[in-house]
Amino acid sequence: MIPIALASIHIYPVKSLGGFSVPEVRLTDRGLDHDRRWMLIGPDGRFLSQREAPAMACLHCMPHGTGFLVTDTRNGNTVNLPWTLIVGEHVQAHVWDDPLQLRLGPAHAHEWFSEALERPVRLAYMPDRTVRTTDPRYADARVALNDAFPALIISQTSLDDLNARLAAPVPMERFRPNFVIAEGKPFQEDDWKEISIGAVRFAIVKPCARCVIVNTDQQNGERSQEPLRTLATYRSVGNKVRFGMNAVFVGSGEVRVGDVVRSDDQMIG
Repeated sequence: MIPIALASIHIYPVKSLGGFSVPEVRLTDRGLDHDRRWMLIGPDGRFLSQREAPAMACLHCMPHGTGFLVTDTRNGNTVNLPWTLIVGEHVQAHVWDDPLQLRLGPAHAHEWFSEALERPVRLAYMPDRTVRTTDPRYADARVALNDAFPALIISQTSLDDLNARLAAPVPMERFRPNFVIAEGKPFQEDDWKEISIGAVRFAIVKPCARCVIVNTDQQNGERSQEPLRTLATYRSVGNKVRFGMNAVFVGSGEVRVGDVVRSDDQMIG
C-alpha cells in the first residue's frame, strides 16, 4: 500500500488573485499564514472576485523581499505589497453577508489595481483585530477572507479523473486549492470526516460548490464552458457542482509537502 502524502501547498495573499506554492506553511488562528488577508473591494465595499472580473486571474502574487509582488501577466506591470498592514484608514467591507472592518492599503495600490481591472477598486487588509467565523452549521472556527472556510483540499487523482473526460485537460490552479493530496482514489476526499496531515488534525466539513471561476484560464483570464460543463454531468448534487472539500484544522502547527495523510490514525492508501 502506497501511503498518501501532501503533494503541494498553495497560498493566495489577495482573494481571487493568482497564488504560489510553498514547501511548508504555518497554520494561524484563521488559516494558512499569509493566505487571503488582502482583498479588492468595489465602491460599495463588497469584495471583488473572478466571478465578475475574470481579468483578476491575470494578476499573480509571488513572495518578494519582506512582502509580495503582484504581476500582471498581460503586460508585466508590477506592484509591491507588504504581508501585513499596521496602519491605515478603516473601511467597512463585506465578504458575502459578513460585514468586516478592514484597513485600506496604500493609494498607489488602489490606482494600480483600478487600472489593471479597468474599474474603480480599493485594496484592503484584514487586521488581527477583525475576527470572522465560519458558518456554525458546519464548523466553529475562524477564517480570513476566504469564501467560507480556512482550507480547501483536493486530491490529484480527482483532477486526473476529470481530465480523462476532457478534450483539453485543465491544471489544478483552476480550482485554487490550499492542499493537494497525492495518490489514492479519485474523490476520496468526499468520504473523509477527519484527517491528519503530518501532526495537524483537520475536520472535513463541507463540499466545495464550484462556480464559473473554474472555467477561467488563470494565465490570460479567458473564459470557456469547461471544465464546469463536464463536471456537472457527474459531480452535481441538487443544483451544486462539487469538486474539493472545505476543511478546518484543530489547533496550530506546520504542515510540509511530503507529510503523510492519515484518517482515523491509519494511513490511507
